This record gives sequence, structure tokens and C-alpha cells, in this order.
Amino acid sequence: MKAFVIERYGKQEPLHLAEVPEPKLGEQDVLVRIHAASINPLDLKIRSGALKRILPLRLPLVLGNDLAGVVTQVGTKVQRFKPGDEVYARTDTRRIGTFAEFIAVAESNVALKPPSLSMAEAASIPLVGLTAWQALVEKGNLRKGQKVFIHAGSGGVGTLAIQLAKHLGASVATTTSSANVALVKSLGADIVIDYKKDDFAKTLRDYDLVLHSLGSEELEKSVGILKPGGQLITISGPADPEFAKNNGMPKLVQMIVGLLSRKIRKKAGKQGVGYSFLFMRGSGEQLSTLGELIHSGAIRPTVDRVFPFEETNEALAYVEGGRTRGKAVIQVVALANQA
Repeated sequence: MKAFVIERYGKQEPLHLAEVPEPKLGEQDVLVRIHAASINPLDLKIRSGALKRILPLRLPLVLGNDLAGVVTQVGTKVQRFKPGDEVYARTDTRRIGTFAEFIAVAESNVALKPPSLSMAEAASIPLVGLTAWQALVEKGNLRKGQKVFIHAGSGGVGTLAIQLAKHLGASVATTTSSANVALVKSLGADIVIDYKKDDFAKTLRDYDLVLHSLGSEELEKSVGILKPGGQLITISGPADPEFAKNNGMPKLVQMIVGLLSRKIRKKAGKQGVGYSFLFMRGSGEQLSTLGELIHSGAIRPTVDRVFPFEETNEALAYVEGGRTRGKAVIQVVALANQA
């Protein structure tokens, strides 16, 4: 099968289109012909080597973390899917590789594709949708009447998190550029701050939850807008010792992780707020729940641009430019061939 491969880590390392063996199907796996895959900042971090300590992957490597496609084969112990099913999924973190024609995914990570969505729209959902769900619902326990601040509201995670927070009954503040104010308001944001003109830390107070996805400066400022007992949940800041322990990292790595996050954890502790790092996981069950919300109209995908498969490098460069509104998607199977 065809796949885009990297031979070594590097920020500007290009992906090479190559012929690679089709994935082996485990007894609890489904083999999916990938129709579309989305680009995530996580792909850029993996390519650069920034995550190799906490996410060791064997090179050469096929990038790509989520997908939509059609089941072509199922393992002997698979019960919920059959060939021909249209599905979407977030892969296991150690079995990535959706910039390819086929992938084997654990049944537990797969859900039926929402029928109202195209393949490209469905592929835009899994990683960012699960991130939003696990941050706001699992970790944050966000409830009706609470206030949440979501960084970068026009990004992939932001566009989904705003909608989910509003569905949960929360008041939502976010940051974006002036060009995207109308977009985030249409998704439900109550307070929109143009980060080029105003400082959110001087505007917002007494928030229950912050979902952080940017740099260290924004991370430290976020502590100050939380009320005592509030939570700072980051998907891009330093990992915390709990994450390292729960993922079975060696003691030395756990110690290093603890040192890297010590400063922000100490600052949060002094303010009486919690700090936690989220590295989302695949979950077919949660994707099914998100699918119900999509069907009800509570959540809708935000797809900025769709690239043909052969332009995967261009798609990565587009996302790296930091101007994406929602998600960029790779169309692996041409629309004319999806029937």
C-alpha cells in the first residue's frame, strides 16, 4: 500500500511517499481502508522528535492519528463491526499511521461514522473531539453555570471544545484573531478576546476551568484567572508526574517529568488551583457519544481545507503555519472513488 513515511526525526523532515506492507490484523482489530485523515499539531510534534521520550515510536514511521474510512476486514474476536461499515477512529498512540491507504485499529477505538458527515468532515473529529471531551467532561467535570476559558478558539480543539462546553451549559470565553471572531461566536463563545489587541489575563477573573493549548506564557497567565479550586488543564504544557506514572514510564523519566512541570505546579498550588496534563487516548465509546451530539446538531465539524493525498506535505506545512480555522484534512481516497 502507499503511505507517507519519515525516516528520521526533524522539524522540517519531509514525508516520502512509499510502498509499505499492509498492516497486520490482530484478533481484536478492524482493518480500515482510509478515505480521509486529518492533520493535527501532534503530527508535527511527533515528526520533530519532541515527544520521543514519552512516546517512543519505531522509525521509519507513518504519521497520522485519526481517520474516517470503510472496514474491509475484521479480526476473529471483533464483535461490533463488519466489512463495509463506515467508521471513524483515533488510533492507539503506539499504532499511528493514518497517512496511508490502510490501517489496523483496535475495535475499542472505533465508532460508526455519523451518517450526516462526509468522510472528510468525520476525519476532522476524532482527535480534537476526544481531547475536548476528556478535558471538559472527564478531567474538568464541567457543569452547567460554570465558566470555562478555552485558548485558541478557532483551532481544531478550540472549535470542538467551545461547542461541547456550551452543550454542557457553561459560559465560554476564548481568544482568537479579529478575522475569526465571527466564527467562534457562531460556535457559541460568549466572550471573545482578540489576542493581538487585548490580554486575557487582564480581562477574565474567577473562572472554574481553563483549557490551555498554547505556550508557556499563556500557561502561567492562565493560573491567575482561575478561582480557588479551579482547574488548569493543558494539552501542550509540561506533563505532570501523574501522567508519567499512569503511563508506566521509568522512574528516571518520571523524575524528569516532575522537574519540568515543577514551576507551574508550584505556582498553581500557591493559587489554590489544580494543574493537570492531558494526552488524550482513543475511545470508540466516546466517539459514539460525540456522534450522537453531531446527529442532534449540538456539535458540527469545522473543516478549513481539504488536501489531496499526494499533497500531504503541503497539508502539514499549512497547519504548521498556525492559521488553520478548525481542521485541515487529507483526502486519501478521491471523492470519485468513494462510491
